[in-house]
Amino acid sequence: MPEKVTQNKPVVGLVEKIGYAVGDTASCLYFQTFSMFLMFFYTDTFGISAAAVGTMLLLTRIWDTANDPMMGMIADRTNTRFGKFRPWILWMIVPYMVIGVATFITPNFTPTGKLIYAYITYTLVTMVYTAINIPYGALLGVMSPNSDERTQLSSFRFIGAFTGNLIIQGLLLLLVKHLGGGNNQLGYPLAMTVFAIMAGGLWFFTFSATKERIQPPKDQKTNVWQDLGDLVKNRPWLVLCLMGILTLIWVSIRNAAMMYYFKYYVGDEQKAAAFMVVGTVFSLIGVSATTFITRLLGGKKQTFMILTGINAIITALFFFAGPSDYVLMYSTQILGSFVGGPLMPLTWSMYADTADYAEWKFGRRATGLIFSAATFSQKFGWTIGGAVAGWVLAGFGYQPDVTQTELTLKGIRMMMSLLPAAGCVLVLFAAVFYNLNETLQKRIETELQQRKTAEA
Repeated sequence: MPEKVTQNKPVVGLVEKIGYAVGDTASCLYFQTFSMFLMFFYTDTFGISAAAVGTMLLLTRIWDTANDPMMGMIADRTNTRFGKFRPWILWMIVPYMVIGVATFITPNFTPTGKLIYAYITYTLVTMVYTAINIPYGALLGVMSPNSDERTQLSSFRFIGAFTGNLIIQGLLLLLVKHLGGGNNQLGYPLAMTVFAIMAGGLWFFTFSATKERIQPPKDQKTNVWQDLGDLVKNRPWLVLCLMGILTLIWVSIRNAAMMYYFKYYVGDEQKAAAFMVVGTVFSLIGVSATTFITRLLGGKKQTFMILTGINAIITALFFFAGPSDYVLMYSTQILGSFVGGPLMPLTWSMYADTADYAEWKFGRRATGLIFSAATFSQKFGWTIGGAVAGWVLAGFGYQPDVTQTELTLKGIRMMMSLLPAAGCVLVLFAAVFYNLNETLQKRIETELQQRKTAEA
């Protein structure tokens, strides 16, 4: 049974923090593969065009995005001896493993048959990912009532996430090459089998190590429409959603371009792995410093805005790197990754704060819906970004496995620099309207605790 919390003091131990963190490691073993390698796999191994991939990602991710709030509401209404969110992690482990491998199998079908297979498998894997990841994200909102501790938990989570990124970036291409013996159509599913087994074990550790401590108000009645009504009146949540959409658009465009950048502009796709690993290492360092940087800069909102502005400048500078200008490439990657590292833990900690805000403002708590709708917004950005990446490549004349034109190479460079920098500027503008500051957050914590004490 979920524990009762009697005061807003830190309650989560180190083992539980690690248990929560490795859930995002398991998640990113898939998400990072989809984000950075899936389009490259589909165009250069699976055998479908960039434009077809862009359209497929748009259509499949529209459904993937739409089912997030549904999963959140289902999780909010789940009641088991394990809680509301943890049981979904347990139930989805095996489907998560199986369909993840199936997505990277290249069947001996006609081009139309391959495209249909890609639509089906990718749709299924995103649905399973939603069913395990939405409850996992919502778990952050019920593990502790303390806002500062949630920031620490979110930092642990993204240390786990970037660790998963590091594993994929450093090992995926090597495993594809060695397990496939030069046959990428064999190498990809074998490599994904290794990562699926790892993910399954990590997800089980997350389930077994974590606890749910916060429950909705005792007199709260189940009402979908009221939950949705509260959501659209939650101003800080709405602003965070817009920020999430814009962030994932530029991140998706840059991630999708990276393999093409190194294969066709730099001239060696294997160098992409080292470049990504360096970025992830410095992102991890940035994530580890999130609490310190937040206190130094005076709160979550201020920290987010300052770091986003710096990131925009650094990312724009990447456009001026030549094919062998590794100093500029790596210096901007290192600085941008360190500065960008704290942004995601801050964002998800702020989402947890908006769940408190909703309960304080409206007297109702729908943590699963808050987090699932947040994921909805980010997947919406991911959807747009993935589709735009495919269309931009096609628009600049990309053709697989040929020498690219100057126009195509310029488009790829823009996808790595100027377009993401413009996205950062838009995120910075949206953040101005986030109204949940540190003073109000402390007031909310205190008053919610007083209500719970009165209920008890």
